[in-house]
Amino acid sequence: MSKIKIFALGGLNENGKNMYVVNVDEDIFVFDAGLKYDNDINLGIDYIIPNFDYLVKNKKNIKGIFLTHGHDGNMGAVPDIIETIPEIPIYGTKLTLDIVKNDTSKEVLEKAKFIEIKPHNKIDFGKNSIFPISVTHSIPDALCYVLYTPDGAIVYTGDFTFDSTMMGSYKTDIGKLAYVGKQGVLCLLCESFYADKPGYTSPQNRVSNFIRDVINKSKDRIIATIFPAHFYRIQEIFNEVSKTHRKIVIMGKSLQELINYALKEGYLTIDKDKIGTLADLENRNSVVLISDEKEKPFANLERIIKGFDKYITIKETDTIFITEPSYAGIEKRLAVIMDEIAMLGADAISLSSKKHLLHHASREDLMLMINLMNPKYYMPVKGEYRNQYANAEIAEELGIPKENIILKLNGDVFEMVNGENTNSLEHIETDEILIDGNNSGDVGNLVLKDREMLGENGIVIISCTLDKNTKKILAGPEILTRGFIYVKESQEMLEETKKISREVIESSIEETAKRVDYTKIKNDVREVLGKFFYKETESKPMIITVIQEV
Repeated sequence: MSKIKIFALGGLNENGKNMYVVNVDEDIFVFDAGLKYDNDINLGIDYIIPNFDYLVKNKKNIKGIFLTHGHDGNMGAVPDIIETIPEIPIYGTKLTLDIVKNDTSKEVLEKAKFIEIKPHNKIDFGKNSIFPISVTHSIPDALCYVLYTPDGAIVYTGDFTFDSTMMGSYKTDIGKLAYVGKQGVLCLLCESFYADKPGYTSPQNRVSNFIRDVINKSKDRIIATIFPAHFYRIQEIFNEVSKTHRKIVIMGKSLQELINYALKEGYLTIDKDKIGTLADLENRNSVVLISDEKEKPFANLERIIKGFDKYITIKETDTIFITEPSYAGIEKRLAVIMDEIAMLGADAISLSSKKHLLHHASREDLMLMINLMNPKYYMPVKGEYRNQYANAEIAEELGIPKENIILKLNGDVFEMVNGENTNSLEHIETDEILIDGNNSGDVGNLVLKDREMLGENGIVIISCTLDKNTKKILAGPEILTRGFIYVKESQEMLEETKKISREVIESSIEETAKRVDYTKIKNDVREVLGKFFYKETESKPMIITVIQEV
């Protein structure tokens, strides 16, 4: 018999940043390690990952990080994690690991431990074992994981949907799922993204007919946006373009590399004659594919709209096609994008989030999974809390006792001893790491606060030069402002700023005789000028004082 703890370091009450931890006595199993994209609140932040201090402290007991599929929300944090703790084994299918490796620097790759696995091949870890099962998602080789413990099976579904038309590396092995359910499932961790959507996701996840209509109705060039690594959508686009005289131009090095890799490995089936070059970019019969990497959604499209792309300029005859339905968090951004396209005179077409869905489990899909697994305990994961709550209601409707439905937030621990809920109140400290560009460290709240201050009130720089021996002012103070006041209309204020700065600097030097306390001078200037600026403008710019001796 065992003591089992289940908790999330990320992924609960949010979209993305998925990371779920299962402790079985001393053994630790981590399922997924994802990121989420930033919103407009955190200035300049590219993406956010879970704080993984818990993994660092317990690295000796971690058996591995088990990745369900190759989307950033589920594996995007791995390069940052293995840079700090490269000894942790990373398990996943070939496609998933290759996508992770492509995002990881060569130096980190040399130290990392990637272990390729295949569906339905059991991996033993002493008294515990992991059994991966193939499920259907918008990317090939997606997995559901079964962790077998002495007290029963713990199942983590990952992202899934039931769609009988998706075959090959997209196919769900329902037989294996049913077999696991027959053996007995102690706890089922099931995604909640579309728990409030009625019916099955299929066939609303398939949009070939819509793509065909867009291609047939558009008489000129089409610029189509896709989400990275949504292979199924790329395949649908190529299938429909192959029936026409059009060619596809793939923009962006990373997207080109991803599609070339998928073609080579057989994850995409495409007529290579339909792939154009930059020479076809201005052709009215071209379909231009663009996507985004670890940026805000539609960042590449927005760059084109604003005229900053060196290859593409939007024409009035173009059709801009958003090939994925919107989801919570990007509706406002999508609306702004659509407006900007309209102002340029081009047509803008997007998939309706009501008629079209991503490859996630809707209400009936969740019901089928619960019936197949028949778990003792049910834990909704992956999604905002309202989605988790809707998922819990489905489980209760299917007869799972309310006290056996586990609704938690990040860090809240669900503990079982000998297979029974202990109603533990334990909480693991959780936080976020903010990643800005290539900086692998946490940007932190102080930096964000500085950025917010600069964005709202601007900056004032006071520079002054002193004689090294006499400590007399030789030059300055000079005043430089950015984002604070309009200089041409504020000459009087600038002159007064110089006067105040000079008085503060000279008085500080007199007080300290031949020794200059630069820290005190800077603090005095900031305090006096801060009050002056607020009185005159009701603004609080960042004030930086630079003093040098010659």
